Order: sequence, then structure tokens, then C-alpha cells
Amino acid sequence: MTPPDGTIERWLFDYVTTTSLAHKLAPPSRPDTWGDTPPLRLAAPGRPAELRVEGRARKRPGPGALRQPGRRAELFHTFLHHELQAAELFAWAALAFAEAPPAFRVGLVGILDDEVRHMQLYLAHLRGLGVEFGDLPVRDWFWQRVPACQSPLAFVSMMGLGLEAANLDHAARFAEQLERAGDPSGAALERRISEEEIPHVKFGRFWFVRWAGALEFDAWAAALPPPLSPALLRGEPMDLDARRRAGFDDAFLTRLAACTLAPRGS
Repeated sequence: MTPPDGTIERWLFDYVTTTSLAHKLAPPSRPDTWGDTPPLRLAAPGRPAELRVEGRARKRPGPGALRQPGRRAELFHTFLHHELQAAELFAWAALAFAEAPPAFRVGLVGILDDEVRHMQLYLAHLRGLGVEFGDLPVRDWFWQRVPACQSPLAFVSMMGLGLEAANLDHAARFAEQLERAGDPSGAALERRISEEEIPHVKFGRFWFVRWAGALEFDAWAAALPPPLSPALLRGEPMDLDARRRAGFDDAFLTRLAACTLAPRGS
């Protein structure tokens, strides 16, 4: 069912389903009114013809490789696509969880706005490296997992306390690597976006505590949609300072730090 014209729900629906890359990167003005529509779970996003989706992950460029502009462009192209998927999935959640508290849905839309702004920042940096969004393949990893969330609790566990919290770790690591590779503006961009995502993680923590009573490691791990595990939702090393500022306590972080992925083939 397509939401009625002139509603926020229709704007969200159009954003997820559009195949226009220009619309994805700079959506039109949003209406002011919610339409009180029933929950709507979209199965997949619209994908512009410019974006070539591949099924397997490419190896991330190592620290030494980042001295090459082309390899840095690969990294920022991936980051931009992560932001696009996040924006789409916050729109997806606002549609899927129509019965959630209005403040939750309004918060999702506010975070979507941040993700679109981050896309613009990444796009400008990417163009400075001589690459357009779509020049390289993309992978819809987030879309392959997040729609398995059956409740708002599962969604904030996966997105806010999982993927976005892990990005605090990844951003700190890549900022250091980019600095050493001679790209201080890229490093500054990573640090800026990481700082701006701390409130997103705090948003996830707020709603997790509201629904689960407290942010405890076992409760969070149990809320993740299978087969995801906490070990997939952390970087190495963990940015303990950023995570603490986002609301994680030391007991949680100690448990998370102990989670490791099994070696391939085991």
C-alpha cells in the first residue's frame, strides 16, 4: 500500500523506493504531516542504474594502500554507500514501526537528515579524488540484515547500538590511517562524522533502555536479529572514549571487547 500524497510517510516511501540517484543524494523538501498509515515493511530499496550492486565484499585497502588516491576513493565510496543505506533504513523503520511512539519516529527522521548530510560531505571528498558515486560497485550489506528486525527494540539494537556504534570504532581507526597516508582532510571528515553519530547511538540507547529497562550486554545480544552476533558489531581497536560518551558503561564494553569472530573455516 502506497502512503497518501502529502504525508511524511509518502516522502519516506518515495525516498526508499526511488531509482533516481539525485533524489537519494538530495531528497526534496519533506511534508510536515504524518498520515497515520498502518505499518509498511518495504522489502528492498530502489537502486539507481548508476549503482552496480555486487554480492561479495571487496577487500578494504590497507593503511599503506591509502597513500594512493584511487584506493582512498574506494574507501570513501564505500562510506558514502553506508550512509545511503543508513538513510534508507531509518526511513524504512519509520514506515515499518508505525505503531511506535511518535517521538521515536520523529527521531528516526531527524537521523535520516544527518545521514543525507553526511552523504553530501563524503560526495564532495570523493569528487575531490576524481571519482563520482557509482563509478565503483556497491554492496547492500545493511539491507541484507536490518529488515530482519521485527520490532523497534531489535532495530535500535542493530542500527544504533550495533552498526552506528561500531562505526565509532572504524572511524577512529580510518582517521588515523588517513592522517598517516597524507589525507588530513579525509581524516578530519571521519572524525567529524564520528562525533555527529554519537547522538545517534545515544538515541538507540535511550529507546533500548525505555523498552528493555536497562542497557545490559546479554539483553542487547539477545535482541539482535539472528544470525548476527556482537563480534560483528565492533571495530578493532574499540574507541572506548567515544563509546563511553555515547552511553556504554565499562561492564558492557568489557563484555563486547571479549567477543571475537571465529577463524574462517573453523
